[in-house]
Amino acid sequence: MSPFTVGEVIAERSVHLTRESLVRYAGASGDFNPIHYRDDVAAAVGLPGVLAHGMLTMGIAVGTLADALGDTGRIAEYGVRFTRPVVVDPEAGADLHVSAKVGAVDDETARIDLTVTFAETTVLGKAQVRVRLS
Repeated sequence: MSPFTVGEVIAERSVHLTRESLVRYAGASGDFNPIHYRDDVAAAVGLPGVLAHGMLTMGIAVGTLADALGDTGRIAEYGVRFTRPVVVDPEAGADLHVSAKVGAVDDETARIDLTVTFAETTVLGKAQVRVRLS
């Protein structure tokens, strides 16, 4: 018997990002691309502003499942498509919202579909996590 029911929302959370969040992530990841902290560079390459790292957004999204799973070692597969940027305003920051819903269940795994939004726009497409049931 699966602990998951198709259609069930198993986790939700919101995360507030600031420019400081981006600097901290850059230090931890080693990704010091200036589009993640300099407005002038972001503008020069045609971006709408300083962007959150894609991998930071992806990590926040999957991290939403930690409590629901109890053991993140059960995650067998995770993939996303980056569809829209997360622009982090220097004053207001940016709020990411994540919802995790069971999309499918078979004998061995469950597929969890993540909906990740910023400013009421989906920023990760086809964000899916395959979780081992045992």
